[in-house]
Amino acid sequence: MAGFPDFKRISFSTIKDRPQFHWPGSKRLACYLALNLEHFIYGEGGVDLDRTSPSPNLRSYLWREYGNRVGVWRLLDLFDELEFPLGVIANTAIYDHAPQIMAAHRARGDEVIGHGITNSKPLASMDEAEERALFQEVTERLTEEEGGPPQGWLSPYLAPSERTPDLLAEFGYSYILDFGMVDDQPFWCETAPIHKNKTEQLLCLPYPIELNDQPAMVFRRDGPDEFFASAIVQFDEMLRATEKYSQVFVVSLHSFIVGQPYRL
Repeated sequence: MAGFPDFKRISFSTIKDRPQFHWPGSKRLACYLALNLEHFIYGEGGVDLDRTSPSPNLRSYLWREYGNRVGVWRLLDLFDELEFPLGVIANTAIYDHAPQIMAAHRARGDEVIGHGITNSKPLASMDEAEERALFQEVTERLTEEEGGPPQGWLSPYLAPSERTPDLLAEFGYSYILDFGMVDDQPFWCETAPIHKNKTEQLLCLPYPIELNDQPAMVFRRDGPDEFFASAIVQFDEMLRATEKYSQVFVVSLHSFIVGQPYRL
């Protein structure tokens, strides 16, 4: 309706009205599994198991830290057995806090996707200078550790600022996951011109809020059987729908959530 605020970064379109495409090899359904590897500063923010405890909320901190000490290794054993590659969404603090984790993923050849320094502070709470400094630090660290510049990004908390896409384009990123819950196909996100007479675009890749163990298991209280049954039904329905439209199937996991033994 005229006069209402709108999100200017992405243009509205319906899946049935777009030019259709195929993935490489004439495939119609692309799949990726996103594994979030996160470090939380002791006493400072993050996903809370128990919101009633006063700071530093030790129970939530230790619950989240379980993922780095145990959960991720259980998941790696599983995905090694399945020979399944991962998109690793990682805070750069993991390189210092638990370097063994990143070494294991590097040995597997997993793609590392930028996810800030820690998961204790969202970009939306930062001023421009602070956010720019964060992108500088994260980009340099990922380039140093992985031997090349990062291509993808997911903001901590799924909470970018209004300027995050512009900074991503400026620092050379190719795609963003932050807006991906709005579609089952990739689409473009407009960014501010960073060169004269040139407007850069970021590719937005689908990223789930539904097939995501954090909202599903922690907030909706889905059990593991329910969560994985949902993933199977989603896959089957998306595969059927690719008779008309190519799509992307994604499941998002967190090592401290789905890495619990009873959830595998």
